[in-house]
Amino acid sequence: MKLGSLKEGGRDGTLVVVSRDLQRAVKATGIAVTMQAALDDWSNVAPRLNALSDELNAGKAAGAFALDMSVLAAPLPRAYEFVDGSAYLPHVERVRRARGAEVPESFYVDPLMYQATSAGFLGPRDPVVVPSEDYGIDLEAEVIVVTDDVPMAASAAQAAGHIQLVGLINDVSLRNLIPGELAKGFGFLQSKPRSALSPVFVTPDELGDAWQSEKLHLPMRTWLNGKWFGEAECGVDMQFNFAQLVAHAAKTRPLTAGTIVGSGTIANQDTSKGASCLAEQRTVETLRDGKASTPFLTFGDTLRIEITDTHGASIFGAIEQVIAPLKAS
Repeated sequence: MKLGSLKEGGRDGTLVVVSRDLQRAVKATGIAVTMQAALDDWSNVAPRLNALSDELNAGKAAGAFALDMSVLAAPLPRAYEFVDGSAYLPHVERVRRARGAEVPESFYVDPLMYQATSAGFLGPRDPVVVPSEDYGIDLEAEVIVVTDDVPMAASAAQAAGHIQLVGLINDVSLRNLIPGELAKGFGFLQSKPRSALSPVFVTPDELGDAWQSEKLHLPMRTWLNGKWFGEAECGVDMQFNFAQLVAHAAKTRPLTAGTIVGSGTIANQDTSKGASCLAEQRTVETLRDGKASTPFLTFGDTLRIEITDTHGASIFGAIEQVIAPLKAS
């Protein structure tokens, strides 16, 4: 099934079930008012949402309406936790090589992960608002999973059973602020503003054969200002699968239902696949040409992030955003 949230009903939105073709939706308020409420009681709520999804896809759901993507909030408008990994080591290897650094051996056996911003997520059509272009505005196209309650010290095999939803994220980064923050040795803060989520989240069974070994085996397609930018394969060169990432996050603490776990920027060894973030493309250019030629995003630029199935149908809907300046209040 596919689930989304309308921009109504308060900060946590109103839960809707969305048709497989993303054309119609129906409110699920008789089952769970919000996405978070559904995840809090997932084992009881999910079968009822599935039944409503079957009715919707069969054209029999009472109260169904045509879906306008602009009325959608992020599926989970705010989350208790968002932890973001960096599971695609080609990205890590290139970035470090560009500055003359080696990749520590531990990176190949112990996932990279940080605590990200979760107090609010942008909707799939919301602008990315930034105070200054000088901050080095970048997109990061990633896959995410959403869990129910995960016990502390869960194994990867156990963690796999707690992955309930899959989606996309544009993990916005302000590249020119990152070096100064990391130099302090205390992690990201100002360099990681709010990110945007795909129009819908889907259950893993909705992905069919594309979901194998807790990885999504489809290309991540990105466009900048209407031009092709990349289609890196999500199932290729992913050093750690989502079960391993969830288990890593839960090593010393339980994860609350509604925790979002990110894959990190999708990147392949094969650079002909393009990139999923500008920093990646700039690194490739630096290694090849001695300097970067692709600029970071500026006000008015547009981006699109989407994954389609083998028939070309959008699975999660597209994240479509414009970069906008912060207006004086």
